[in-house]
Amino acid sequence: MIGDCNPDVLVLGQDVTPAFGQQEKLVEHLSLVIGGSAAITAVAAARLGVRVALVAAVGADPAGSFMLDQLASEGVDTHAVARREDQPTGMTVALSRGGDRAILTALGAMASLTAADVPLSLLASTRHVHVSSYFLLADCLGPGLAAILASARASGATTSLDTNWDPAGHWRDERLSAAIGQADVLLPNEAEALALSGADSPEAAALALATGGSRLAVKLGERGALCAEGSLLRHVSLPPVTPVDTTGAGDCFNAGLIAGLLQGLALPQAAALGCAAGALSTGAPGGTASAPRLPAAAELAQHAVVESVQRP
Repeated sequence: MIGDCNPDVLVLGQDVTPAFGQQEKLVEHLSLVIGGSAAITAVAAARLGVRVALVAAVGADPAGSFMLDQLASEGVDTHAVARREDQPTGMTVALSRGGDRAILTALGAMASLTAADVPLSLLASTRHVHVSSYFLLADCLGPGLAAILASARASGATTSLDTNWDPAGHWRDERLSAAIGQADVLLPNEAEALALSGADSPEAAALALATGGSRLAVKLGERGALCAEGSLLRHVSLPPVTPVDTTGAGDCFNAGLIAGLLQGLALPQAAALGCAAGALSTGAPGGTASAPRLPAAAELAQHAVVESVQRP
């Protein structure tokens, strides 16, 4: 896993909108948890039985130590996580009210991660390379990302990319297009797929983005996922669950899908495992507290429905 690694300060409740004017408001739940899309995906994949190493950058501060300790306790290899003496660890405040949330992030050290921080020996020995949060790292990691993915593929690994949301609203540039061209699977959510493609429906977005032999799994939240392989579209859905908090559900989906692909599953079946991992992860606050073990995710994935979708 390559990408962001930062603590999440999670604020949970029905009314989490701050009241300015020095007013104090009580909320139902506040906690410090593992955050960052790449870090959450790494933990969720480890829970599913995948051997995982994380490449990221944190500060030499208590927040960085918290992240490294939490990741190590989950079995994630953190030897390739760089510690910056002169920069603080990035931090996120997530205001969550059930199915929706607002996110405030200070990048800190995560914005210093470059291609030079990715060990070539790690690329040569891994079976799959996943990159999260491209837009948070576009200025530092972006220039060398396509080459990293190409090197991994040349060594026999498969690759995936989850751009996450673009705070600047630019969405596409030559560097990202080059990186997408080296990604075997692109993993946006619905809003991101629409913004990346300029299309007006998930189906049209999936077809527009699944070009040049690449595959796509668009995360649709409680509606499941839309898989695209060339011109073939298939919708994957599961029985509904009642979420406590959806923070990190998309990252857990990524972990489940990657675990499925590494097991040799076809894309729709891997997406079913991803949907199961994402759904089960919503059972507790935070991105990893309820991330499932493989038996639970596999059992729920058996109830998936895969349906062909007509081209728009």
